Amino acid sequence: MRENVIQQKSYAFASRIVKSYKYLVSEQREFVLSKQLLRSGTSIGANVEEALAASSTADFVHKMNIAAKEARETSYWLRLLHDNDFIPTQAFDSIHDHSLERIRLLASILLTTKNNRSNS
Repeated sequence: MRENVIQQKSYAFASRIVKSYKYLVSEQREFVLSKQLLRSGTSIGANVEEALAASSTADFVHKMNIAAKEARETSYWLRLLHDNDFIPTQAFDSIHDHSLERIRLLASILLTTKNNRSNS
């Protein structure tokens, strides 16, 4: 159940990242940092998809850990773009809140999975 939630939320977040990238390139003429944001922000969902097809619990944890790292990296690029006036505050607040939600959700899934693995 929780995996389905993170799958849907990661996909929706990736879509927001793609739209943000298009805005940054076309309106702000920012090409370098926005490409980093695009890569990390869309990688979250790709790694979640891989985790859901994992061949073992260890493989699942490994892929979810990568997704969590990508989520933290995405938060970094968002903050950097905002603090350097490429993303307006209102847009930043909204997308960064979603970024932080992904980080918390992935951390919760990882903690639960590790605890369940320890208890079995």
